[in-house]
Amino acid sequence: MMTAKLEAGMDEGNITSDNRYAKILAGSWWAQFRYGSNPWMARYVYSVMFLLANLLAWAVRDYGSKILTQMNKLKSCEGGEECLGTQGVLRVSMGCFIFFFIMFVSTSGTTKLHQRKELWHSSWWSAKIVLLIILTVLPFFLPTQLILLYGYIAHFGAGVFLLIQLISMISFITWLNDRCLSEKYVERCRTHFMLLSIAAYFVCILGIILMYIWYTPQLTCKRNIFFITWTLFLLQLMTSVSLHPKVNAGFLTPGIMGLYIVFLCWSAIRSEPPDVKCLRMSGVSRDWLTIISFVIALLAMVIATFSTGIDSQCFQSRKDEKQEEDDVPYGYGFFHLVFASGVMYFAMLLIGWNSHHTMQRWTIDVGWTSTWVRIVNEWLAVCVYLWMLVAPIVWKSRKVAEEPK
Repeated sequence: MMTAKLEAGMDEGNITSDNRYAKILAGSWWAQFRYGSNPWMARYVYSVMFLLANLLAWAVRDYGSKILTQMNKLKSCEGGEECLGTQGVLRVSMGCFIFFFIMFVSTSGTTKLHQRKELWHSSWWSAKIVLLIILTVLPFFLPTQLILLYGYIAHFGAGVFLLIQLISMISFITWLNDRCLSEKYVERCRTHFMLLSIAAYFVCILGIILMYIWYTPQLTCKRNIFFITWTLFLLQLMTSVSLHPKVNAGFLTPGIMGLYIVFLCWSAIRSEPPDVKCLRMSGVSRDWLTIISFVIALLAMVIATFSTGIDSQCFQSRKDEKQEEDDVPYGYGFFHLVFASGVMYFAMLLIGWNSHHTMQRWTIDVGWTSTWVRIVNEWLAVCVYLWMLVAPIVWKSRKVAEEPK
C-alpha cells in the first residue's frame, strides 16, 4: 500500500513537472523569465553574462591601465600600458573560464528536465551571478606567472572552440543539403535550392573581386594576392569534388562553404597590421570603420558561441534517436564547454593571439598571428569538408576490398 502511494506521488510529481515546462513554452518571454527553472531562457541569460564578461575584458584592455598600475601584482609587468591591458584581459578571461568550466562539470550528463542538475543549470541566478563576480575579481590577485600560463593554455582552448565551430558549421550545411535533396522535399525545394546556390556563388565571386580591389592595389601586395587567389582555387576545388559523379553533393554545400572561406579570407586580411600600401581606405573613415567592425565582431562572436553551444547533436553518433518530452532541449555540459572555450577564444582576439602584442583601442583580432590563424582555419575548413565528402566513398571501397571473394 505504501509503495503504491509512493509510486503515485512520483508519477504526480513528474506530471506536475511536465505541466510546468509546458506552461513555460506556451508563455511569453517575460512570463518565461519569471519561472525559477527555464532551460530555454537560461541559454539567453548565459549569453548576456558571456557578452558582459567580454565587454569588461575589452574595457580593462582599453581604459583600465590607470587602475591596473595601482595593483602590486601587476607592477612586474614589462611593456607599459599595453602589457597591463593584455594581462587584464587574461585575468578577466580566466575568471569567466573558471565559471563556465564549473558549470560544465556540474551539468554534464543531464538528460531529464526534472533532475537536480537541470535546476542548477536553469535557476539559482543570484548565486551564479555572485560566483561569476568573485571568480572575475579573484585572478587580479594571482601572480603574473600564473596568468601567463593561462594565456598559453588559452591558445589551445581557442583552437578547440574554432574546431567545434567548424564541425558545427559543416554539420549544418550537410543537414541542409540532405534535407533539400530528400524525396520528401526534393520537388518543393528545387527552385529554392537553385536560387540559394546561385546567390551563394554570386556573393563568393563578388567578395573575391572586392578583395582584389580593396586589398591588392599594387602588385607588391603578394601576400594578399596569394591569399585571395588561393581562396578562389579552394572554391573551385570544393565545387569540382562536390560535383564528381561518385560524390554528387550538388552546388549548395560548396557554395555555402565558399561563403565561409571567403569570409575567413576577408577576416584574415582585415587582421593584418595597418599598411597603407595594401589597404585602400581613407584615413577619415578608418576610425569609424574600426569601431563598427569591432561592434559587429563582438556581436557575431556572441551569436556564434550561442548557436554552436546549443548544437550538441552534431557530435552525437545517433542523431535520429527520438527525443522524449522530458528530455533536455540541448546538451548542458556541451553548452558550457563551448562558452568556456569561447571565452578563451575571445581573449585571444582581444590580445591578437600574443601576450606581448600591442593592441590599439577599438581593435580586435589584429596582428600577423591573427592573420595566419584565420588562414590556417580556412584551409582546415576546406580539408574537413572535402574529407566529409570523400570519407563515405573510401570506407565503402575498403569494405568491398575486405569482403571475402
